[in-house]
Amino acid sequence: MTPRERVRRTLEFEEVDRIPIENSFGGELERKYPSDVARPPFRYPAGKSWGVENRKGRRMDIWGCIWEAGEDGVCGEVKESPLRGDWSALRAFQPPWEVLAGADLSQVNAACAASDRFMIPMWGELIANPFERMQHLRGTEQLYVDLGSLEPELYRLRDMVHEYFLKQVGLWVKTDVDAIHLADDWGAQRSLLISPALWREFFKPLYRDYCELAHAHGKYVLMHSDGYILKLIPELIEVGVDAVNAQLFCMPIEQLAEAFAGKICFWGEIDRQYLLTAASPAEVRQGVRRVAAAFLRQKRTGIVGQCFEGKEHRPENIEAVYDEWSKV
Repeated sequence: MTPRERVRRTLEFEEVDRIPIENSFGGELERKYPSDVARPPFRYPAGKSWGVENRKGRRMDIWGCIWEAGEDGVCGEVKESPLRGDWSALRAFQPPWEVLAGADLSQVNAACAASDRFMIPMWGELIANPFERMQHLRGTEQLYVDLGSLEPELYRLRDMVHEYFLKQVGLWVKTDVDAIHLADDWGAQRSLLISPALWREFFKPLYRDYCELAHAHGKYVLMHSDGYILKLIPELIEVGVDAVNAQLFCMPIEQLAEAFAGKICFWGEIDRQYLLTAASPAEVRQGVRRVAAAFLRQKRTGIVGQCFEGKEHRPENIEAVYDEWSKV
């Protein structure tokens, strides 16, 4: 079974020879535990952006938002939002269309043909993240105020951002990649950030559009969303998300598995709030086994082994994640 076949079968809830993994750590760890997932080569122009992501200091992203990081290894926070305050700046504001116009995807198809791994463009400017982008453009606090009043300008902003991401998804679905990537963090530690009713009314149609466009071209959809998103998972299933990369350990894992195993694939992860940062490798292995026991009760499928790298994550704990998944 090739890596691509293994991931595709997992997304279709068919038995696999082993649990597929996404391992983007490189070096010796990836040599020991080869990833079933890869990212295609591409080039986006810089547009108006400047500075270096994940480095201490300030930078501007392609939308004109100014970020500031206090140390290396973190993305930092948006400190200057181009649409903060009243709505006067919205009238002349435009998404970074020049970035999509200059996107070079000419090597994508050849890379997909040359690899037997599951190919997906991930993270950075490649994702469709309308909620987070609207926060960056308005400022987080201001956007929550906006969502309380739902003024016409907010709908115009939403539709503008959505139009951009639809065009971006449209570029990628015409290539030979296997899937597209969406990412919006919708949960706090113990609840959603907004009410389910507001999410359904204002944001759900956006994700449905991305999924329908992807599926029309034979692509899968992976969505990342941090926090406690238990009440959103049925909605994600309904709009067509094939796999969700969620903070499983923020939620009752066994309840998640009971309700949703076989309906949506769970793409990782392992707790990065405690297990990866402060626990022993033995505790990490126990965490992996807990996830496996919950989701693999019926058959070996429907989950991808994965974890994230963070500044305080212990290398021995990350290795324990992949080593334990190799034994499941």
